[in-house]
Amino acid sequence: MTATYRQPGVVFTDRRFDVPLDHDDPAGERIEVFAREAVSASPGGAERPWLVYLQGGPGLAATRFNGAESWLARALEDFRVLLLDQRGTGGSTPANRQTLPLRGGPREQADYLAHFRADSIVRDCEAIRPQVTGGAPWTVLGQSFGGFCATHYLSTAPEGLDTALITGGLPTLDGHADDVYRAAYPRMARKTAAHYERYPQDVERARRIAAYLAEHEPVLPNGYRLTVPAFQSLGILLGMGDGSHRLHYLLEDAFVRTPAGSALSDAFQESVAAELSYAANPLFAVLHEAIYGQGERPTAWSAERVRGEFPRFDAEKALAGDDPVLFTGEAVQRWMFDSDPALRPLRETADLLAARTDWPRLYDTERLAANEVPAAAAVYHDDMYVDTEHALRTARAIRGLRTWVTDEFEHNGLRVGGPRVLDRLLALTRGEA
Repeated sequence: MTATYRQPGVVFTDRRFDVPLDHDDPAGERIEVFAREAVSASPGGAERPWLVYLQGGPGLAATRFNGAESWLARALEDFRVLLLDQRGTGGSTPANRQTLPLRGGPREQADYLAHFRADSIVRDCEAIRPQVTGGAPWTVLGQSFGGFCATHYLSTAPEGLDTALITGGLPTLDGHADDVYRAAYPRMARKTAAHYERYPQDVERARRIAAYLAEHEPVLPNGYRLTVPAFQSLGILLGMGDGSHRLHYLLEDAFVRTPAGSALSDAFQESVAAELSYAANPLFAVLHEAIYGQGERPTAWSAERVRGEFPRFDAEKALAGDDPVLFTGEAVQRWMFDSDPALRPLRETADLLAARTDWPRLYDTERLAANEVPAAAAVYHDDMYVDTEHALRTARAIRGLRTWVTDEFEHNGLRVGGPRVLDRLLALTRGEA
């Protein structure tokens, strides 16, 4: 059933598409992919060319807009927009702790989820495109992991693209997950240092919270086990434009006085539970390192292994001395599948994905070197989530791709500065900048 409805400045239509689970087996199992079509309510909106939006993640549904806001308002000036819920997310056939047991045991679940990476998402796009555009190529806008998908698109199906726009999402083409995290931990340390420089009072606050957790290890109202490493992982906030402020306000009222002494406040615990839980987007955790898998070398819980190479992140040692407790960033680690009740049932499945040794290659460097699709990428300087050096190396490997390197935004630049970001990228691809 197709539903069409209006919000300020835009007409939305909900669309559902039937696609193969495994595109190499088109006669096999089918899954559903949901997308929300957005067309400007102004005259001529329905005649504009198409842009497909690929959200970040992995495992995050497309943005739910309230009318023509943020970057969508700018996009609708030039395009009709298809907001794709990538497979397993949002309105698409769900994949989570509740539904995955329908597949069977952990082995069957892992084999199923191996079809949820960029390669399958791009093939979904190509299966959907003729039904949307009538066969005409469209523009892709890839944010973060969506940019990884867009890069794969340029590698495998450039004939389906009119233009490629990427924001904060140029991947390493041949680097292992270990390379990604060896570059990431120093950035996490820099982001923590910048936060403490802005809010020096948070140094002692973080140490006090970490010391309390080391002694008590409370269970949050949602069942999440709040360990010291879990507390440190709140540093994922520092990759967003307002993240340092949000972390500061989270820390400032952590404790209350009770008859039994000082304790973590209910408000703090509720806020932390909301930030750390993967109940709403479990695939982000389950597939996070799998998106880097290529060839026979397993990812093998890379973020957790590589963390050991950076002893400054050892909170126990920091507390034994006078060092600040460092926060970590976008680093999914195995202990999360013990701490988070939404992930515990998927722990063995995640282990099997981490051990997998038959990942197909994601990027064709020869084809990228011969690229003819107009392409542009916003590269956020010192982006916590995507390494700038890796991104620029990839940019140089894609023929004709133009970059806009800026420190005006953090990783969420498209969300907070959407019209400006999209204007710039469109101008670069059109030769206007």
